[in-house]
Amino acid sequence: MTPNVDAFLKHLEIVRAVSPNTLAAYTQDLKAFSAYLEPQGVPLEKATHLHIRGFLGVQSVTHKPTTRARRLAALKSFYRFLTRRKLIETSPARRVKAPKLPQRLPRAVPIDETFALLAAPDEERILGLRDRAMLEVLYGGGLRVSELVGLSLKDLDPKSGFVRVLGKGNKERLCPINEGALEAVQAYLAVRGALLAKPSKHAAPEALFLNFRGGRLTARSMARHLKRYAQELGLNRNVSPHSLRHSFATHLLAGGADIRSIQELLGHASLSTTQRYTHVAFEHLQKVYDTAHPRA
Repeated sequence: MTPNVDAFLKHLEIVRAVSPNTLAAYTQDLKAFSAYLEPQGVPLEKATHLHIRGFLGVQSVTHKPTTRARRLAALKSFYRFLTRRKLIETSPARRVKAPKLPQRLPRAVPIDETFALLAAPDEERILGLRDRAMLEVLYGGGLRVSELVGLSLKDLDPKSGFVRVLGKGNKERLCPINEGALEAVQAYLAVRGALLAKPSKHAAPEALFLNFRGGRLTARSMARHLKRYAQELGLNRNVSPHSLRHSFATHLLAGGADIRSIQELLGHASLSTTQRYTHVAFEHLQKVYDTAHPRA
């Protein structure tokens, strides 16, 4: 990697405060483009829009449009960084159009299946109480899984019924959680100390949700537990932590919540991101109409 790339990645991490996942993805994207240019003897700073188009063309054989679009976004951001620092005159990526992406609507879990998932953990076990609390907070607050596992004890305010969440771009927001979620958290907190009983170098006593060694639970582990509960229930769908976030928004919309309020609760910077859920609700209404109306 070149000094300019290192400076760009530092800028992303410190100034723009992007998520670790975005930082890792952009790093890989720039490495991939650099590897493509290397046999041609072209440094990143000397690449043209034709090089970028050639790179994306090669990528189309093995990568999905979403991956190619993200790689182009990484290049656009990198070259914009160089132009602002007067290291190049114009961005070669400015003239390159992103690949057309399929319109994917969020997949919500029906309310009855959502409730079954929340009740699935074995509350006779410490880890079962933890999982019940996690699922309740995830769905009850509409959190991203990274926000959920990033929660610390100090972020929870049982009296007000809010949790303080650190979202994308290090933006803080307060998320209300319902009484059932608070009760589940209190039941877990009553036994949480047992997970910290054994000394461990991985212990994270400040974390709200702990693994069996007393360390902070990871997003991957949380997703694995949720998938296991869905399989145990025999749900005929792929359920992920993000599915419950989608369900939170879709169920609120179906219950009469306005789109602006849902935007605030989800922590979306753009209303257009939240408006996808209106399409989901409309599709559901269409299905109900087609199934139930005698003239449909």
